[in-house]
Amino acid sequence: MKKIEIIIKNENLDALKKIFAECDTYDFMISNIKNYNNQKAYNKIFRGNLYNVDLLRKVKVEAVVDAVVAQLIINKVLKEINDGIYEDGKIYISNIENVV
Repeated sequence: MKKIEIIIKNENLDALKKIFAECDTYDFMISNIKNYNNQKAYNKIFRGNLYNVDLLRKVKVEAVVDAVVAQLIINKVLKEINDGIYEDGKIYISNIENVV
């Protein structure tokens, strides 16, 4: 079994849910997270004050699936969601020995 954690931009969540459905995976967790990335920081004016925005909103999706399904999901994510841009996101893969 594998645990996959996929961190993506908010606008790609619907595409990712579609990929999970195509792989018959319906049990996964979705979390709203903030990613600190000083390289992509930008300035924003709010109520007359200048703010440095360095926390970027992202979505983290976690699922524990069979190794074959995990590889299928990863391949589809890389093919359908990946734009080749640095800020696209990340995929973490871990081995799971037991689930209780």
